[in-house]
Amino acid sequence: MYIAVIHGPNLNLLGTREPEQYGSMTLDGINQALRGIAKEMGVELSTFQSNGEGELVSHIQQEGAKASGILINPGAYTHTSVAIRDALLAVDKPTVEVHLSNTSAREEFRRRSLIADIVVGRIMGLGAHSYQLGLQGLVQHLQETGT
Repeated sequence: MYIAVIHGPNLNLLGTREPEQYGSMTLDGINQALRGIAKEMGVELSTFQSNGEGELVSHIQQEGAKASGILINPGAYTHTSVAIRDALLAVDKPTVEVHLSNTSAREEFRRRSLIADIVVGRIMGLGAHSYQLGLQGLVQHLQETGT
């Protein structure tokens, strides 16, 4: 089983960017924790971060075609990117959307996700733990569905 983990814009600044909102763990720390969980579950994992919408779309197309599933935090593109939505639809792989903060409890514009209706699940508001739960949930979903 191979999972592609995709991080959107500004997540490279974790640890210093608005720690009261996003916590103090760095993106490298999140990726290391995910690698540990993946190893325990016998899952291969790749991680990728970009601030560019086009780069994220290209990565979804390339890695999504090979992956069993996708774990994605589209960052601000959650609320604006039809292109990321279309790329996820094109690769047609089970996807879990994660967010560090509870986007439903934030500004009005952050409450709408353009991918919410096409993912198998969404986990948010639990800081870095959202990613860990997202990975575990995605793997369990893939095992149960045989996809």
